[in-house]
Amino acid sequence: MKRILLFTCLVIFMAASPALASPPFFQASLTPDIAVWARGTRIEGVSLSIWGENPQTSFALGVINGFNDMSKGFVFGAFNYSDSYTGVQWGAVNYTEGSFFGWQGGFVNYTVGPVQGIQTGGVNYAGRLKGVQIGLVNYAASAESGIQIGIVNIIPRNAWFTRFPDEIAPAMVLLNWRF
Repeated sequence: MKRILLFTCLVIFMAASPALASPPFFQASLTPDIAVWARGTRIEGVSLSIWGENPQTSFALGVINGFNDMSKGFVFGAFNYSDSYTGVQWGAVNYTEGSFFGWQGGFVNYTVGPVQGIQTGGVNYAGRLKGVQIGLVNYAASAESGIQIGIVNIIPRNAWFTRFPDEIAPAMVLLNWRF
C-alpha cells in the first residue's frame, strides 16, 4: 500500500512539474501580499482580485488591478494602474505610467507616456497621442496623429497650428486633430 501511495505521489509530482515551471494560469488575491502567487510572478491566464498587482498576459477582474512591468490583456475594475499596457482597460480610473496601446474606457483615463489607440471617457489625458480621444475633456501634451472629440479638446504642441492659434489658444471645441 505504501508503494502505491509513493508511486501515485511521484506520478502527480512529475505531471505537475512542467506546470510549476511555466507562468501560472490563475491568480486570486485580496492584496498584493495576500495572494496565491507573489507580486512579481507573471500570470498568463485569469486574475480575480480585490487588489492585485502582477505582470500579466491575462483577463483580470478586480476592484483594484495593478500591473507592473509590461502587461497585456483585458482588465475590468474600479481602478486600474500599470507600468505599460497593451489591450483593453475598462474602469472608473485607468492610469498608465509608460506607454499604452489599445482601448482605455472609463471616467478618467490618464497615460503619462504615448497612447496608440483610443481613449473614451469623461477626462482623457495622453502624454503623446496617436489615435482617438472621445470624452468631455481631452488633453494630449503632444500628438503625432490623432483626433479629439469632446467639449474641450487641447493639444498645446499641435504642429498644424503655426503662428495663428498660439496667439489665441491651442484648443478647440467639439473637434481637434493633428495629422
